[in-house]
Amino acid sequence: MDIIDVSIIVIYIILTLGVGIWISKKASKGLDSYFLGGNSIKWYYLGLSNGSGMFDVSGTAWMVGILFLYGAKSFMFMWIWPIWNQIFIMIFLAAWIRRSNIMTGSEWILTRFGDDKAGRASHLIVAIFAIVASIGFIAYFFEGVGKFMTIILPWDLTLSMGHSTLLLSEQSYALIIIFLTTIYTIKGGMFSVVATEVLQYGIMVLAGILVAVYAFVTISDAQITAIIPDEWTSLAFGMQLEGFWDGKLQAFNDLIDSQGYKMFGAFIGMSLFKGIFASIAGPTPSYDMQRILSTRSVKEAAYMSGFTNLVLFIPRYLLIGGIVVIGLVFLTPELGALQSIGSNDLEIILPKVINFHVPVGVKGLLLAGLLAAFMSTFSAFVNSGPAYIVNDIYKKYFKPEATPKHYIKASHLASFALVTVGVIMGFFADSINSLTLWITSALFGGYVAANFLKWIWWRFNGWGYFWGMLAGLIIATLQFLLDQNKANFEVGTLLHDLAQIPAIYIFPIIFFVSLLGSFLGTWLTPATNMEILKSFYSNVRPWGWWNPVYKVLKNEDETFTKNNGFISDMINCVIGVVWQSSMILLPIYFMVRDYPKTLWALLVFAITSVILKFTWLDKVKKYKN
Repeated sequence: MDIIDVSIIVIYIILTLGVGIWISKKASKGLDSYFLGGNSIKWYYLGLSNGSGMFDVSGTAWMVGILFLYGAKSFMFMWIWPIWNQIFIMIFLAAWIRRSNIMTGSEWILTRFGDDKAGRASHLIVAIFAIVASIGFIAYFFEGVGKFMTIILPWDLTLSMGHSTLLLSEQSYALIIIFLTTIYTIKGGMFSVVATEVLQYGIMVLAGILVAVYAFVTISDAQITAIIPDEWTSLAFGMQLEGFWDGKLQAFNDLIDSQGYKMFGAFIGMSLFKGIFASIAGPTPSYDMQRILSTRSVKEAAYMSGFTNLVLFIPRYLLIGGIVVIGLVFLTPELGALQSIGSNDLEIILPKVINFHVPVGVKGLLLAGLLAAFMSTFSAFVNSGPAYIVNDIYKKYFKPEATPKHYIKASHLASFALVTVGVIMGFFADSINSLTLWITSALFGGYVAANFLKWIWWRFNGWGYFWGMLAGLIIATLQFLLDQNKANFEVGTLLHDLAQIPAIYIFPIIFFVSLLGSFLGTWLTPATNMEILKSFYSNVRPWGWWNPVYKVLKNEDETFTKNNGFISDMINCVIGVVWQSSMILLPIYFMVRDYPKTLWALLVFAITSVILKFTWLDKVKKYKN
């Protein structure tokens, strides 16, 4: 690596640590200041921070791989997460969540179900879910950043003693980066996280612009046209996804057949089914929810969520599109090995492009940007996870009365413990990869049903929430065990057939079992206290089946009105998904020089932006706070 690139990376790390530590003195006033920034951070800083936290290295490498192989329609693959839960949050969920005026997602649950045994059971299971998910993601980041750095950087940091290897090079890199990130995250809490993430966002955007400019300058339209088939830029699809590569690139079709997306129509249908329920269920108890709760008002929570969509997708896909164009033109002809790689190895395209086809200076900025992407996502989880340990478990059940300084110290210890456990688990890379897939697919599937019902059904109670979450957890665990042992089942047996089904197609089973647990837990136990329901409904104002609670409130106050915005919110969500999709496709078509489709994407973006101005933004401006 050239000294210029190394210098850029070193300057970035010093600048990040300096900013994080310098601003950390603001976090010493109490838990509210430490975890939520004292609800004093401006919404656009939180929006930049939230977008930066979603700009992770592993996800970027995966997106580069699927865009390279599948073309423009690959943006629909991200519906399995689903990425448009950000639209649902923007349209109505951010306001619902922020009206609670609390600190964490599990504390929010107490405002819905009360503080009796049922409420505490639901509260505890959300806190445990958040902590386990944070540990799993920290372990995943440990594995991912180490492997990425060893591919990019030339130095071997293997630590040996005699004939024994104590640390592999990738583990040493991971420990160094995680240690540096943990310093300012633990020291400064939300203030340091947001400040450094805004800085990191700027670096990532600059890296994306430079890569895009370099791809435009060095690669001609004719070179791209010669490589990309017409089908690559098409969004049309049928029930089956047919391979469109030909000639020397025919082997890429075998990759498409092996990745589990062959039944593309069914895959998209299942993604939509999961996405609607998962999006209404709301954000999982992690950094995304912390940003919403950190805003200064309900109005700013909505602004922040909309701004996150606006600042995230265009810069990110400008970078991804630039990397893919360079890879298509230079890697495809040169590296025949790419035609026979395994289905999970498309992620090597990103580091190979950086190593061999990016000039000095741009390479350093790009590496600093990707390092920033890792550090921002990691710090977001390190800040959100300990909030559940300290506020929802330690403070609530063990030491309810203590000084703010005591809770800040407890938060430091919780953060350190969380990172330590995550790193220890990260040393077991094979099992962690499986655990992470379980958390992000099956386990989150178990989260959906109970959290969907909590918004829309007044009779749903704390025990229903607890048993719904637990039922989902159990069936998700069974799916995980099936997947891990699929090689041991005899071909043709029911267990073997079940084990071969991708996690996305198991979602309906997980969802309905969790739904059954939710209904049985609710119907077999008493309803939540009406005073709790009145307080929640009058404060949060969700739509759904709340008529008994509404009638009581109406009798007490004739001016009280219900939320009849379900239809308008859903229409806005559909418009928002199209708006979001246009922001993804716009830079992709621009980078592959398909100018007619670029103009169409730009037109769709402009039209949907104007519509949302009148149907969403003007409504948000009328919020009282």
